[in-house]
Amino acid sequence: MTSPIGSNVLNTVNAGSAAEANARQSAELRDNFMTLLITQLENQDPLNPMENHEMTSQLAQINTVSGIEKLNETLSGITSQIDAGQTLQATGLIGQGVLVPGDRILLETDDEEAAHTTPFGIDLGESADNVRVTIHGSDGQVINRYDVGPVGAGVESFTWDGKTREGDTAVPGAYRVSVEATRGDDSLKAETLNYAVVGGVTPPDDDGGVRLDLGAVYGQVTLDQVRQIL
Repeated sequence: MTSPIGSNVLNTVNAGSAAEANARQSAELRDNFMTLLITQLENQDPLNPMENHEMTSQLAQINTVSGIEKLNETLSGITSQIDAGQTLQATGLIGQGVLVPGDRILLETDDEEAAHTTPFGIDLGESADNVRVTIHGSDGQVINRYDVGPVGAGVESFTWDGKTREGDTAVPGAYRVSVEATRGDDSLKAETLNYAVVGGVTPPDDDGGVRLDLGAVYGQVTLDQVRQIL
């Protein structure tokens, strides 16, 4: 009489399959199992054959391993499709301006000394009675401070006119913006956003999803960090 296929044999086969997890070895796993099973059936004691439940249990184990591998293959395919969709979506943003977390504003002047500034934004979880904007110079000094009034929940974009508190045009260059949102006497949580132009896309890798290239000044951001497209 021969004994049922030992659990140590099945564990070895299962462990090898889980480690490699590819189609070729999955097929080899099933072939090896069926060879062992057929050999066992051919050499079993006719007076003491394998019970149906023993065969069912062993078949269930090999089907479980095969099912897990197929599930992993399916999930891998879904992940690849999601990554491809995100890459395609991100590629459509190349050349466009976006609002992303940050506090930078750039000021330039034209030949007529007219000021041109990059937009900035605010992301509010709830509506505010008033939002106060403060423009800071490179050394931290306050260049201007003004109120924009009520702002609804969500993302809103604004522009600074480039003027100082005295009404003069500020010196061209980089500035920083901070915001204070209030409702009555309560301060509200607000995220400041700055403007940048998408120059390229970095496809997803093992470290994360698609990343948008915003240039040397702004670096890279993930697609979910884009709050608004301008």
